[in-house]
Amino acid sequence: MTALNRVPSLMARAGTASALTIAAVGGSIVAPGFTSEAQAASPATKALQVAASKKGSPYKWGATGPHRFDCSGLTLYSFKKAGKKLPRTAAQQYNKTRHISSTNRKAGDLVFFHSGRNVYHVGIYAGKGRIWHAPKSGDVVRLQKIWTKSVWYGRVK
Repeated sequence: MTALNRVPSLMARAGTASALTIAAVGGSIVAPGFTSEAQAASPATKALQVAASKKGSPYKWGATGPHRFDCSGLTLYSFKKAGKKLPRTAAQQYNKTRHISSTNRKAGDLVFFHSGRNVYHVGIYAGKGRIWHAPKSGDVVRLQKIWTKSVWYGRVK
């Protein structure tokens, strides 16, 4: 390899070293499209993380945490910790969200289970067809595959 062929790699290394030097002495590097971790975590992402952190917490009808939950109590608690306010029941929560199609769903969206027009259960979409939810009496908060096509999706505003 000739010296001329090494110039691009030497310049790349010099550029990296310069950036590291700036960072080491307390400077900041601004690059388009990059945000800090704190800025990148949306309320939906935070709510999803809170729900996941409650794995194994027992179901209790009417409970809103922090140690026991019913389905809408878990979503209420999770979004409250993420800085968003939701009403108490699954049906009320459905009415307060921006309704979205299944093709536009994202992790952190709410998944509403319905029979006809009646919403009877809610969980937080975790991706790959799964939700975090508090299923029923005798069960615990857990990650589970969505078991029916009778669901609607809502995004917390």
